[in-house]
Order: sequence, then structure tokens, then C-alpha cells
Amino acid sequence: MNAAPHTHESRSAVAKRLKRASGHLLKVIEMIEVGRPCIDLAQQLHAVESAIHEAKKALIHDHLDHCLDAAVVSSGKAARAPIDEFKAITRYL
Repeated sequence: MNAAPHTHESRSAVAKRLKRASGHLLKVIEMIEVGRPCIDLAQQLHAVESAIHEAKKALIHDHLDHCLDAAVVSSGKAARAPIDEFKAITRYL
């Protein structure tokens, strides 16, 4: 699959969230190696999951707002409604 490079407007925000997740993950590995309590590990793993989830959500919303929007702009406002509804429902993923 040789697609042309595609840059989302949110790429710096997504990268920042993923770097945060990476830092949390490195901390979890360190905590495991030194024998930290499971509750501490669970908290850090939750932070990793949250950071990745937010990065994914930001990327999906950016795609909806900027990539799919161009596909429906010529179809009028009624065509935008399903995209807005889909964006709203992705908050529950």
C-alpha cells in the first residue's frame, strides 16, 4: 500500500499524546522491574491507555472534520449530518 503522505491538522497534538503514552509506558516497565505494587502499575497502565485512546480519538475526529468533510461539501448540509452524528457517537468508543 503506497499511499501519498497525509498530514492531519492534529498531528502535533496526536504526537504529543503518543509521546506522553510512551513516557508512561517506560515508567510502567521501570516500575515492574523494581517490583512496585500492582495498584501503582494499574494506575500507570490506565494513563497509557487513556493517552492512546485520546490520540486515536483526535486523529479520527480530525479525519472526519477535514478529510470526509471535503467529500460531502458539494452534497450540501444534509450530507454533513451523518458525519456529525458519527463524530458524536465516537466519544463512546
